[in-house]
Amino acid sequence: MTEQKKTVFSGVQPTGAMHYGGYLGAFRNWVALQEDDAYDVIYCIVDLHAMTVPYDPHEFSRRRLETAKMVLALGIDADKSLLYMQSQVPQHAELAWILGTLTPTGVLNRMTQYKDKVEKGIPSSLGLYSYPVLMAADILLFHADLVPVGDDQKQHLEMSRDLAARFNNRFAEVFPIPEPLIPETSARVMSLADPTSKMSKSDPNPKNRINLDDTPDVIRKKIKSAVTDSDPVVRYDIETKPGISNLLEIMSATTGRSIESLSDEFGTGGYGRFKEAVAEAIVAELAPVRMKLEDLDDAEVARILQKGALDARTSAERFQQQVRDAVGLGRIE
Repeated sequence: MTEQKKTVFSGVQPTGAMHYGGYLGAFRNWVALQEDDAYDVIYCIVDLHAMTVPYDPHEFSRRRLETAKMVLALGIDADKSLLYMQSQVPQHAELAWILGTLTPTGVLNRMTQYKDKVEKGIPSSLGLYSYPVLMAADILLFHADLVPVGDDQKQHLEMSRDLAARFNNRFAEVFPIPEPLIPETSARVMSLADPTSKMSKSDPNPKNRINLDDTPDVIRKKIKSAVTDSDPVVRYDIETKPGISNLLEIMSATTGRSIESLSDEFGTGGYGRFKEAVAEAIVAELAPVRMKLEDLDDAEVARILQKGALDARTSAERFQQQVRDAVGLGRIE
């Protein structure tokens, strides 16, 4: 008897250009999971989540398509992974409402991402406040066993686990309790402009990040201008040399070489030589992605998403009917 595959779920918001930190920390692992026979993988462009902050509808529509194209360019194969747009599968919203009836407001009051966003000036809204409930619905809808998570998502996964247990105890054993999936290889990628903060697509300073669609010349300029320090020795020291330490981590994750070997090679050669090597490594890593992105046709991407949405709705409806039956919303005979 063969062991049953584990279902893995992950999503990405279409809220801006995808960056190299996300690539090293998450998207490269998406492709690896797709190629692993132990998993059934589901990747979702979570556009409903992206509506919780102010946006321009025309720009939003463009970014949804661009995000889908980038995911495909990164190597996600729609024949091996289920790829779809969240808004095209209404069961997400239906399950979020049902889970919302089980969610204490005290739990939502403790969610740190909501507080952080409001403090940064994002208008408070019901959607922003209940964002974690929709995230829980995303994870539980397809009975995901595993969820790739970073440090900023652990609290949301814990809430998803709690809601699954609450539902199972209150109604019926419907949901598996999802477990975190910690990637075997993951990079700690910080801002190029402020190496004490994470690389982020929401940062208004475009020099803080390498976007996955940046041209080679733009990548070189951004790495060249990356904040470092006055000590010209290339060595790893988070406390006193956060900028160089960040570049070492990026270079190590990109090339597969150890930080120690990189320090030995570039230690006394000056920052200019090291930065040039980092830039060229990134340019080489993203070259296949750039080529595939240029070859993708918008109509073909739309077709892939439509097919994915149909498959996702079919699967989600089968699971969601179990939820309806459990809570008393089943078919009326």
